[in-house]
Amino acid sequence: MKSLRHAVAVAVPALAAVGAAAAILSTARHVVRPTPRANDTRIIAVDTGAQTIELSRTLDTELPGRYGLFTSGTYGYVKLGAVLSADAHSVRRKLLTKIEPGARVDRDAAFSGWYYVSPTELHLPWEAVSIGTPAGPCPAWLFPADSSTWVIQVHGRGTTRAECLRAVPVFHALGLPTLVVSYRNDGEAPRSRAGSYTLGASEWLDVDAAIGHALRHGADRVVLMGWSMGGAVALQTAVSSEHRSAIAGLILESPVVDWRAVLRFQAALKGLRDPLPGLAMTALSRSVTARLSGADHAIPFDRLDMVARADELEAPVLILHSDDDGFVPTDASHALASARPDIVTMPPFSGARHTKLWNHDQTRWTAAINDWMREQGLAVSASA
Repeated sequence: MKSLRHAVAVAVPALAAVGAAAAILSTARHVVRPTPRANDTRIIAVDTGAQTIELSRTLDTELPGRYGLFTSGTYGYVKLGAVLSADAHSVRRKLLTKIEPGARVDRDAAFSGWYYVSPTELHLPWEAVSIGTPAGPCPAWLFPADSSTWVIQVHGRGTTRAECLRAVPVFHALGLPTLVVSYRNDGEAPRSRAGSYTLGASEWLDVDAAIGHALRHGADRVVLMGWSMGGAVALQTAVSSEHRSAIAGLILESPVVDWRAVLRFQAALKGLRDPLPGLAMTALSRSVTARLSGADHAIPFDRLDMVARADELEAPVLILHSDDDGFVPTDASHALASARPDIVTMPPFSGARHTKLWNHDQTRWTAAINDWMREQGLAVSASA
């Protein structure tokens, strides 16, 4: 009996340690592994006569403006217009994609700020190009114009190039070519050995290659625009690129400026308590446990903290970030603006949530970019 009690006394802490280690690695794995788009919205009803759709009410589905909905029925992607009515549990919106009577629309869907999913929807000249990068050939879309100032757009985590299409008409009106790029492990570009994100620590190399491509094809200078994690990638490019002298500006939409702040915030949303988030980040920052978590390499969180590295930035920066983002907190964006008021412009936005500023108030969002581009001497067209 005594030996049994001793065995239990030894086994219980050991099992607890194993469980804790598994939880830490699982949390770390979620950070670096690309995950499928999650259904977060319930379709309650579709009125094909009135062309309206009723959705479960969430902080996203109740937002004013134009959005999209990924579905698995007859229509893969449905565009949504204004909110027509709402109660405590549901929201009725105008359909901007016509749904025919009898069409199958599954109940589970994913709400999206993309709005456009294909470059053909913009009705602008474009071409598919391939950019040679250290990861291999990465597909990109080029929207040509006559200026030698190019815009290179970088999408965020768990998305693809289509996320960036909303901004293309803004830069086209300014007379600027736009290159919308992919990068390793995003589902379109080549996959690394582990197929995992490094949160900007290696993805910037593919963006640097895109800058080189632009410079070889008529660009003298470039403006980098990064969305969410794409902001982290753009910032890493700005301080690491061999072409950094050609970077004339950065536009950061809902950006990740400091990953530690973002991961702690998201952990809290999921109910994960300290010290688990910190331990997961520690696991990712060490080579052995990073590989156990599914990463190719350790994640250099210090190097990714651009508030701490603010003095290394040289090009002017425009930050577009809603104070109630809900996914990436604005604290680090504000901290970067405070650390470098000489180069950072951050107009106030609220109510838009993550990467949905264009959807929420297209006019004000466009004006913020136009004004800043003109102030920096980066616009070609004076009529924009």
